Amino acid sequence: MEMDFKQLAQAIRVIAEEKNLPEDQVQDIVQQALAAAWRRDYGDREQEVRVTMNINTGEVIAYVTKEIVDEVEDPRTQLSLAEAKVMKKNAKLGDQIEIIQKIEDFGRVAAQTAKQVILQRLREAEREIVMAEFEDKVNSVVSGTVSRVEGRLIRVELGRAQGIMPISEQIHGERYYPGQRLKFYLKEVEKGSRGPQLIISRGSQEFIQQLFLNEVPEMANGAVEIKEIAREPGARSKIAVTSNVPGVDPVGTFVGGHGTRINSVRDEIGSAEMIDIIVWDENPAAYIANAMKPANVTSVKIDEKNKKATVIVPTDQLSIAIGRNGQNVRLAGKLTGYELDVEAEAAAGETKTASKEVKAEKVEAKPVTQKVKKKTELEESLLKAIEEHGEEVKQETGSKKQEQAKQEKPNEKEEVVSPDSQQKTVEDK
Repeated sequence: MEMDFKQLAQAIRVIAEEKNLPEDQVQDIVQQALAAAWRRDYGDREQEVRVTMNINTGEVIAYVTKEIVDEVEDPRTQLSLAEAKVMKKNAKLGDQIEIIQKIEDFGRVAAQTAKQVILQRLREAEREIVMAEFEDKVNSVVSGTVSRVEGRLIRVELGRAQGIMPISEQIHGERYYPGQRLKFYLKEVEKGSRGPQLIISRGSQEFIQQLFLNEVPEMANGAVEIKEIAREPGARSKIAVTSNVPGVDPVGTFVGGHGTRINSVRDEIGSAEMIDIIVWDENPAAYIANAMKPANVTSVKIDEKNKKATVIVPTDQLSIAIGRNGQNVRLAGKLTGYELDVEAEAAAGETKTASKEVKAEKVEAKPVTQKVKKKTELEESLLKAIEEHGEEVKQETGSKKQEQAKQEKPNEKEEVVSPDSQQKTVEDK
């Protein structure tokens, strides 16, 4: 006996538990495999055969379907009317009848066939269950563990399925390693030859939205909502929010007390990515002005036909409006759907095209002039003070020396010696 049916019957329960499949489904798969094995050993591939297995006893019975004919040409698929009436009294020509055959064993080849069929059908059943399970989780956040890093492709274990995160769905600058536990956004489920392919993401706009949905309960009841999101993963995100309930501050709701809600989102996506939450507005000009935050906007000129807008900002706000490498104005454009041109506001009310050089000149010119002027005045006053102090010191020094000389020779008198007296003294000697 090449196949132990009792052992196979006991294995059905084990397989059902391991694969998390219904026991009835596993039993049906095994019975289909046994039918294929019977056709290989005792019948023909075209024969219609069904097999039943008693899980408790391991008894296997094959039911072979044959057609009742007047003259039998193929005994494997046909049965004479006389033979059929022995099994069924009301049998007639053209009917289908099932002949019961008890199976005791299979040959080696048939047993191998049954094994292959069982494995194949189990994989198919498992894939179908995985598909059904994860199709309900599409467009939601799932947790997973990084299993492999294959160049730019990250493979993630998501329970019984494996997710794939291509480089386009990753956060720029974020490093991944095997065993890392993270949250992912399930974008889609594709049915592939090797099973379901789950496409997951951490760099999508939807990932940010779902993270806020988990942190802001007011979104569930519709009190507040996210209108638009513009994101550069790993760098900055702008989120336009609005309130559907009077008196509710949408920005404060998303930020949370002491920033708890927005900080929870940043903890998941990485603290390097900044998040700007701005108020959505029906008025395009007001919406664009809000989107340019943290820069203060003087005015907005809109060309609705070409979907363009010119944003006028104070000179000292020019660099803030543009942002590093143009990031702020670029995200504001994505958020609002307009092509934005930022210009600096001149003192006389005229504007000049925004550029970093112009901004630097305007900001630095006045402070430098004032600084030079103040420095010159300070030097002049300092020199004047030094000169006045020097004269006072000089006068005080002269008077002090005279007083000191008088104190050293108080009784001496000044004598004047003439040349004649000096000559006379010499001759006497």
